Amino acid sequence: MVNHIRSSIVTIVAISILVQALLRLPMIEELLDLWSSLRPNLPYITPISMIIAFFATVYYMSRPRKVYLVDYACYLPPVSYQMTLPTFVEQNAMLMGDNKEAADFVRKIVQRSGLGPDTHLPPALHRTPPNATLNDSIVEAQTTIFTTMDALFEKTGLKPKDVDILVVNSCIFCPTPSLSAMVVNKYKMRADIKSFNLGGMGCSAGLISISLARDLLQAHPNSNAVVISTEILSHGEYHGTERSMLLPNCLFRVGGAAIFLSNKRKEGKRAKYSLLHLVRTHKGADDRAFNCIRQMEDAQGIIGVSLSKELTSIAGDALKTNITNLAPLVLPASEQLRFALNFVGRKFINPKWRPYIPDFKKAFEHFCIHAGGRAVITEMQKALKLMDEQVEGSRMALHRFGNTSSSCLWYVLSYSEAKGRMKKGDRVWQIGLGSGFKCNSAVWKCLRTIETPVDGPWAKCIDSYPVDIPEYIQL
Repeated sequence: MVNHIRSSIVTIVAISILVQALLRLPMIEELLDLWSSLRPNLPYITPISMIIAFFATVYYMSRPRKVYLVDYACYLPPVSYQMTLPTFVEQNAMLMGDNKEAADFVRKIVQRSGLGPDTHLPPALHRTPPNATLNDSIVEAQTTIFTTMDALFEKTGLKPKDVDILVVNSCIFCPTPSLSAMVVNKYKMRADIKSFNLGGMGCSAGLISISLARDLLQAHPNSNAVVISTEILSHGEYHGTERSMLLPNCLFRVGGAAIFLSNKRKEGKRAKYSLLHLVRTHKGADDRAFNCIRQMEDAQGIIGVSLSKELTSIAGDALKTNITNLAPLVLPASEQLRFALNFVGRKFINPKWRPYIPDFKKAFEHFCIHAGGRAVITEMQKALKLMDEQVEGSRMALHRFGNTSSSCLWYVLSYSEAKGRMKKGDRVWQIGLGSGFKCNSAVWKCLRTIETPVDGPWAKCIDSYPVDIPEYIQL
């Protein structure tokens, strides 16, 4: 008790000495003078201060949260999945029997496709004849998604229990339970996870999933999101002879990607990119656009996906609409002025004026164009007036992996990283196209110079790229 009283007295004396010392400081005297002068005005100052604090709080709470792309992983199928182009053509010729016209059509498409010798098809489509079952599709989905997710978890250190939002997209194959439920079950994720499964949205679903994840991250602070983009081919191959429905067989190949997004500040310190803009365009109100890619039955009742001859022109129209909305967000003032004057002139003076295509090379250092096919890449290159070097990644991704649907943009981005071209401050434009018809753009800013990765889909072959892709290959 005596010791407690003694320590209390010492503390009180020490505080008294400190207060007296502070009162002797000039700064304290000035603060006291300021307080004395403001005291009569407190009835006015207090409500003003509260109003300022209120609006400052509202601004802070309502401003968009930054969305970071921490890292991503792309699926590299095993060597056993590889199917050479001659083998693919021979297999199709056997399936078509006496229909030599259809077999010749497949051969010509493959010869001009831009695909290389090492693309991948799932095991079910290596059989002759292919006889994929529901279980084959489920096994393909599990192999693709789980392998890619394992790679993402290993690269980032992210734990399944730390995933707050999960978005999975696959166009044709939509089983019950859903693919997103399959992921939750595999990794024993939390019961309160916000999971979504997108189907039927085509190759553009990858950026649609990013858009959904971004909106959810805006609504839920301090959260992590994982987006999985893939296409399951075992379930979707067409076994008829209709030409428009044979095209997807020739172009689509196995692929998948898993992307880790977050709005956490601590994740932003190690993130690769931040999302600047995401602009979506949907031309479904136009019948031509709506019907240019559609799943249907042929005359024999065989189900497949039909690609219209008008696809490239419709894609060009959708791109023009999309860049009309994107341009004001990304272009320098000089390009915006030219674009605006041309737009006003076509609107009010002469609708026949040619649209002015802004120089997007002044806004972006990297272009990730949907690797949907040689014709699609060429059309986009012409529309945007890009040089061959700026579409190199898309052409090489098509050559090495084929059209991997909604995941192809991540193979294109990975190519630039594997080449050591991604520098801090660089801006990336991803352009996705898909059925509906939809054109979507995502703009990313590189937050740090990215070292050449030692793993990933390009690790073992990047030194052999770029390669010369002839207009026509002999089979």
